[in-house]
Amino acid sequence: MTAMAAQDVRIVVLAAQRKGVANPLAERFHVSHKCLIPLHGIPLIRHVMAMLAAHGAGAGIVISVEPEAFAAVREALAGLPDEAAITLCPAADNLADSVLAAAGDHDGPIVITTADHALLRPESVDAMIAALAHADVAIAMARRDAVLGVHAAGQRRFYEFSDHGYSNCNLYALAGRKALGAVEVFRGGGQFAKNAARIVQSFGVLNLLALRFRLVSLAGAMRRISRRIGLEIAPVVIADGSQAIDVDNDRTYAVVSELLTQRERAEAGSALADIMPVRAIRVA
Repeated sequence: MTAMAAQDVRIVVLAAQRKGVANPLAERFHVSHKCLIPLHGIPLIRHVMAMLAAHGAGAGIVISVEPEAFAAVREALAGLPDEAAITLCPAADNLADSVLAAAGDHDGPIVITTADHALLRPESVDAMIAALAHADVAIAMARRDAVLGVHAAGQRRFYEFSDHGYSNCNLYALAGRKALGAVEVFRGGGQFAKNAARIVQSFGVLNLLALRFRLVSLAGAMRRISRRIGLEIAPVVIADGSQAIDVDNDRTYAVVSELLTQRERAEAGSALADIMPVRAIRVA
């Protein structure tokens, strides 16, 4: 992470439940929140927070979650590096107000992700921060071929543009307080892309038609939306397709578990190679 990022960035992790909707995975594992379900023997949120805490954020890490889950989340995160830098913030009734509350009076860069993003990589966070050098808002996306190349069942839905199909990576960055206006797009919560009325209200009917009929590229769509809302939005295309796969349901739980196993084996193999002595080869 750059010196600027280490000093100025606040990371917001969204961990709340949808209001009035019981999460099937939480119910299956007999916990109150999806972020607390066990994955490889530890709570889901700890996978995300372990990476973020080790990665560092000078302005702290804020978890947005309902107050009744505070004690369980604290227990799940006990002993993490720099645990004192982690703050719990009561989630609001909608996504926009939850982000605004977690941002507080912070006036520097903000990175936003979700508590179910167990495969999140530090390189992805760095890419988002770097994008703020020339944009007010950064949105992480991964190409369809990259996602399906990681796992054939990784995603089933993609945003189709004229250049390619993309999946959202549930990773965003805002340059400062002015850019916080972008979260108003998500005030209603839920699946924004499935709600035509909300797209029309936020981006205009012509932009809706352009998106629906795949008349624009991803970059072109972001330019149109930038003009509409008065903020410079940059798409950040992440090469690692795993960054678009988080834990949403039983299918993706199994996918993420499998990918974590592969990652752990690869890292263990790399660590073993680092400590193995190098033997000289004699040539006759």
